[in-house]
Amino acid sequence: MKKKLTAVSLGLALALTLGTGSAFADSKLNTAIKPAIGVSYKTGGTTTNGFDCSGFTTYVYKKLGLSLPRTSTAQYKVGTAVSKSNLKAGDLVFFNTSGKGVSHVGIYVGGGKFAHSSSSRGVIVSPLSQSYYAQRYVGAKRVMSQSTYKSVAVNYN
Repeated sequence: MKKKLTAVSLGLALALTLGTGSAFADSKLNTAIKPAIGVSYKTGGTTTNGFDCSGFTTYVYKKLGLSLPRTSTAQYKVGTAVSKSNLKAGDLVFFNTSGKGVSHVGIYVGGGKFAHSSSSRGVIVSPLSQSYYAQRYVGAKRVMSQSTYKSVAVNYN
């Protein structure tokens, strides 16, 4: 019973967080991220038994048939830089949370929000405008081709 309630709660939280009108809803990206929402943080984790931030992004991209380097620093070195005003669902967003350069990564999901594995809360969706992340934002990278974006996200422009 407890597992059913947790699953229902997580599903409802995801629906409320992302909304049905986002570019993220009902997409392959949504399908790849959804099973990870609520999974706890685990240093070095790359599975639904626990994720660190780059383990989460690697997991999601693998579900989409794409590969990424394993660490947030290495992920920041691939792809094409994209401005915050031009983010599309599926772009990687990077942060300096350690004071030593890129140390955190998430996946932009649309509507000014990103999915990521937080060391204190596990896999969640947060607003980029949240002061903690806004102050530590480093940049974003587009690592998928245009045709891949069209195939994984709805309402692609």
